[in-house]
Amino acid sequence: MHIAPSILTADFAHMGDELTAIFEAGIRWLHLDVMDGRFVPNISFGPMLIRSLRPIAEQYGVVLDAHLMIADPDRYVEDFAAAGCEYITVHAEACTHLHRTIQHIRALGKKPGVALNPATPLSAIEEVLPDLSLALIMSVNPGFGGQRFIPASLDKIRRLRAMLDERGLNDVVLQIDGGVNKDLIATVRDAGATCAVTGSAVYAPGRNRAETVAELRQALGE
Repeated sequence: MHIAPSILTADFAHMGDELTAIFEAGIRWLHLDVMDGRFVPNISFGPMLIRSLRPIAEQYGVVLDAHLMIADPDRYVEDFAAAGCEYITVHAEACTHLHRTIQHIRALGKKPGVALNPATPLSAIEEVLPDLSLALIMSVNPGFGGQRFIPASLDKIRRLRAMLDERGLNDVVLQIDGGVNKDLIATVRDAGATCAVTGSAVYAPGRNRAETVAELRQALGE
């Protein structure tokens, strides 16, 4: 089970320290929530920031995972590939020709992912599952950190796990994003998720980062 902290709720004024703290605690997957103010009602950051974080991530051997919550992502996948992202995830709802976008990401030498909003059915990605490296179930409506986990997401994870297993696609990362904390992380793992995005559960105000990471690992029985 990968723990993938999102930097969205980190202290941007001390980002180097924020990253070092979690990497020293053993984190090897970093989730990068990119928002454009169009597809979601918030604006976060772009490839320039990711490029600046890349050296410290490479120092620790950390996977950079870009989650593009943006309209018309085809215009920008090359920029995020150049910034050093290993996984590039787009939203099914934002792509006119989803298969073409996935192939574009793959042609850049990167691992394509597709995210589904809470109201989007699994059928939206059923035909492209063999082409994916990552499938992301949103357990909140995208756009803001700190939201509560939507309970119906658990059944969605179970059904997607079954779809992947039936097709022999065990290498596809099944990622869950939204409201996952120490009380829920083992539950989403048991439902079939293999990567949990954690924002405020790691970057909690006033909390020691190593302690919050340790709490999540303890909840997983590690």
